[in-house]
Amino acid sequence: MNLIIDQGNTLCKVACIDPNGSIVFSTVFEELTSEIVLDLFHNFKPVNGILSTVKVFDPQMIAILNTHLKTFVELGPDTSLPIQNDYATPATLGFDRLAAAVGAWSLQPGKPLIVIDLGTAVTYDFVNADGFFTGGNIAPGVRTRLKSLHHFTGKLPLVEPTSQFDLLGNSTETAIRSGVMQGILFEIHGYIDALKLQYPSLFAFLTGGDLIYFDGKLKNGIFVDANLVLTGLNRILRHNVHS
Repeated sequence: MNLIIDQGNTLCKVACIDPNGSIVFSTVFEELTSEIVLDLFHNFKPVNGILSTVKVFDPQMIAILNTHLKTFVELGPDTSLPIQNDYATPATLGFDRLAAAVGAWSLQPGKPLIVIDLGTAVTYDFVNADGFFTGGNIAPGVRTRLKSLHHFTGKLPLVEPTSQFDLLGNSTETAIRSGVMQGILFEIHGYIDALKLQYPSLFAFLTGGDLIYFDGKLKNGIFVDANLVLTGLNRILRHNVHS
């Protein structure tokens, strides 16, 4: 059993994955405590584990993980990967972007891939058919765009995102919502269509917390996987255990 910990800026995702790659337990914590981690060891008995974190992690927690796990990997710029990282500044590459790319490659090896992650930012990352992560783009996410319109204007209200929006709005609120949501939808399809001109066999993956707003509105041929980052972290862990 593998223990996967993905610590973000505000939330921590934790999963236990069996040797077949199936997620047997997955949840989100606002704060991961020593007690929670020890309960995971008691209930699931993970042997190996990986930590991906965007902030300084509790040293006591690191000590517990090192003590209880046969192999413990703290993901960093020098961690061995099952794909080649050709990013010009690997030390600045977000671990979530890297893990999602590895997750996509593990599911569709040997194909050119675009990996789109819908979160606080929308990231668009490309892995070529030879397994080289060559780079991508970063754009504001749904809530970031909505908050920016409210913050940087005098009268526009702060609008909440929903999965219900039309091509064009008929009020200020619906115009903002449709403008942001349709804009991201067109953006997603635009990247895929542009890359398909260069890579006709392109395979597209979509992941991230804001997937819920675009359900049923995407073109056919886009593979949706909410657990792509966890899958990628598990694949990186397996690579380091067996290398």
